[in-house]
Parts: sequence; structure tokens; C-alpha cells
Amino acid sequence: MEIEITHPAVNEYLHALLPERDPILQEMETLARERNIPIIGPVVGRILYQLVRLAKAKTIFEMGSAIGYSTLWIARGAGEGSAVYYTDSDPENARQAERFLERSGVRDRVQILIGDAIELLDQTPGTFDVIFNDVDKEQYPQVFHKAIPRLRKGGLFLADNVLWSGRVVQPPQDQNAATRGIVEFNRLIYSSPELYPTILPIRDGFAVCEKVK
Repeated sequence: MEIEITHPAVNEYLHALLPERDPILQEMETLARERNIPIIGPVVGRILYQLVRLAKAKTIFEMGSAIGYSTLWIARGAGEGSAVYYTDSDPENARQAERFLERSGVRDRVQILIGDAIELLDQTPGTFDVIFNDVDKEQYPQVFHKAIPRLRKGGLFLADNVLWSGRVVQPPQDQNAATRGIVEFNRLIYSSPELYPTILPIRDGFAVCEKVK
């Protein structure tokens, strides 16, 4: 069972409102469509950009970056002098992302890390202003436990696909590993005393959590 989180007509309306993206973002969106590469898309991209700016974030760790579409939104939001960590297990994705980021003029603020995002987070020292989770969905609960201690108080923990095309409402016996991972992740963020979470029911569901303790 799959459900459109946002009604298709409303989704079309939102996209029609958007200002035209610059040629590099448009090229990335076209590549994602042609090769079936999952990206957050421009509606959520603008939310991500705005949240990074509002948080005045300068250290951002992205878990699952693919061709760098969300990385570009983050890097632009964070501005000069920021440190944005790109992670992906596919070297070809990383090469494509590096080319896009270079052409966009933000390569100097992005650290490109190749490998498992959870392991890379363990290997990267320090705390972060924002951690953005977009890895394989069965890993979401593990990301929760790893990421929260690495966020500064007042920082943001963000996650994509948290409504998972509506599969989160399936009976437990019908859920696959990915769906179970997201259901457990959503339970964890809403039961954590350290977080103030909100799930935005847009595109495929976007979680915004402030670390309050």
C-alpha cells in the first residue's frame, strides 16, 4: 500500500509556486529522474536550506548524500566558513557530487566521505549544529542512537522519508524491514526527552527535531 502524502494537485501547485532553480540544481533534478536516484526535491530542499540558515548552522553532517543534491542546498544555507560532511557508500555518486559542488562554488566547504554513514559519523570528531538522516531506512533507529549524542543543545536532527509513502500505517505483520525501521525511528524521536520533534507531512514526510536537553 502506498499513499500520496501530499495530494497530487496540491503537490503540483507547490511546485508551480517555486522560483526556477539555477541550472546546476535543474541538471541534478534531471539526472535523478533519468537514473531513478532518490533526492529530496526542491520543495524539501528549500525547507532544508531555510532550517540551516535559521539554526545558523556551521557544522552539518549529512548521512546519505547520493549525488549531492541536498548537500548543495545545505552548503548554500550554511554559507562561507561552514563545514558540511557529505557521506555516501558509492564512489561514483561521490565523484558526481564533487563535480556538481565544484561547479556551484561550494566545494571548499564540503568534506566528501565515502563509506557507511554511521561508521563515518563515528570516525568524525566533534559535535554538530545539524545532522540530516537520509540513509537506508532499516538503519534509522541506529542513526537515532548515534546522532543525538553528537548534536549540540539547540541543534537540529532532520530526517527524510519518515512517512514512507504511507507504509508507516500498515499493520505490523505487513511491514518490511525498511518500514519497521521508520516506524521505530518515529517512535524514538517522539518519546525522546532530548528532542522536540515535528513531522511535516510534505513529499514523503520530513522530520524536524530540536535538541532541547
